[in-house]
Amino acid sequence: MNAPAPLTLALMQYPIERVAGIAGFAEKLDRLAHAAKARGADLLMLGEYAAVEIAGADVAAPDIAAELALVTAAAPALIEAMRAVARRHHLWLLPGTLPMVEAGPMTEAAGMVRNRAPLIAPDGRVAFQEKRVMTRFEAEQWHVSPGAPPAVFETPWGLIGIAICYDIEFPPLVRAQVEAGAWLILCPSCTDTIAGFNRVRLSARARALENQCYVAIAPTVGLAPWSATLDVNRGHAGAFGPVDRGFPEDGVLARGALDEAEMVIVRLDPARLAAVRADGGVRNHADWPAPVPPSARRRPL
Repeated sequence: MNAPAPLTLALMQYPIERVAGIAGFAEKLDRLAHAAKARGADLLMLGEYAAVEIAGADVAAPDIAAELALVTAAAPALIEAMRAVARRHHLWLLPGTLPMVEAGPMTEAAGMVRNRAPLIAPDGRVAFQEKRVMTRFEAEQWHVSPGAPPAVFETPWGLIGIAICYDIEFPPLVRAQVEAGAWLILCPSCTDTIAGFNRVRLSARARALENQCYVAIAPTVGLAPWSATLDVNRGHAGAFGPVDRGFPEDGVLARGALDEAEMVIVRLDPARLAAVRADGGVRNHADWPAPVPPSARRRPL
């Protein structure tokens, strides 16, 4: 079987702006997809909660509850707009995440809000990864519920995983995806402080090192005083790999300028990972230790 071909990835440092509702977001996304395709990208990723900017068109003043209600109501239409952009530009698309209400028959889960990242194929097919671990803002103010366990997704370049923002800070979540075959972890993020951004950035670099895989991050950027949810957005995009033979000495493959609206293009080759896993200075991927038995975790003196 032939090895997967390299993937050209467009990481958008997504500027939060007061767009004209769903139509305005769709037009903005279409421009970005056109630019990504013109630069040779196979897949475009935006920051977590990027589409929440649509609330600025209809919410008169910053209001956390009103913004959540508006965006969850608009989620189905937003997904359709995203699918149309992917089809129009024949582009794989991870357009950030959306808070979505759990649908279906009346069960205990019905009505819960989950943070979902849609991965959309060029033919419009869509699959979702839900955020597993909630930040304090999500849990305490938006009342977003933890989602399904980590999954992996089939693409022309092999299996890919998605770890939404805070999830990247928990090694077992990403390790589960790597053990299931993912060679690339995509991390859309939204952080309102440099400390928060650095937690995501440093965790992404650590996950790439310890799993000998690629991890790519794409944040929201900019100030939006008209939004209670997206008022401050800090960070830059980046792509990281193993810190070993055949890779940069710090593992950084690409990065953007801090807090700027910018598209970062990076080409990721799965074959380079196979080589370093087989003959690196270390074999982190293979040497991952088994869980420590509970009896070995605590020893009285």
